[in-house]
Amino acid sequence: MNKNDYIIRLETSADYRTVENINREAFWNLSVPGANEHYFAHVMRNHADFIPELDFVIEVGGEVIASIMYTKSKLIDESGLEKEILSFGPICVLPEYQRMGYGKILIEHSFEKAVEMGYDTVVIFGNPDNYVSRGFKSSSKYNICLEGDIFPAALLVRELRNGILDGRRWYYHESHVSELLNDEEKFAQFDAEFPPKVKAWQPSQEEFYIHSHSVIR
Repeated sequence: MNKNDYIIRLETSADYRTVENINREAFWNLSVPGANEHYFAHVMRNHADFIPELDFVIEVGGEVIASIMYTKSKLIDESGLEKEILSFGPICVLPEYQRMGYGKILIEHSFEKAVEMGYDTVVIFGNPDNYVSRGFKSSSKYNICLEGDIFPAALLVRELRNGILDGRRWYYHESHVSELLNDEEKFAQFDAEFPPKVKAWQPSQEEFYIHSHSVIR
């Protein structure tokens, strides 16, 4: 792909509804019937953990077609030492532009900027099929887990500086921003601002269930 064919830039307030709509279109019926990623993007921007310096979009022909958003998260070791890290998501690409490399471009561009900002580790929940090619590995290989010593198969880690994780046991704590998704009334009011879409089942939802409920022994 020629770099002259697209523009990467920071999101502006004028892009908000466009980015929310891209999230809605990209995730609708993908993991569950319907989607809430567009609401997640909406509420994330006003949260203390949101990182506007890593909130990028891609333009093609003057149209925003993809987005990536980051929040601060942290690792805590067994002695209580905290390490600030990054988590991204949602990352979205309009369906008609998917599988053309735009997601990869956004991830790599944001990684470069994250390193410039002093960050060295990214931890996400994601489908390994989508992210191992971007250098992510199982959290078990870095001894990073959830409280209770649980190693989810979908918990993935990328070192932005090789060898920065030294093998000690770390516990991952994601941003509390996800708790805002629990307000179903506010979500329903927000989603009603968009054109109606039909909620339905599709096989990708079973794949999501398997990945999200699997752990590594």
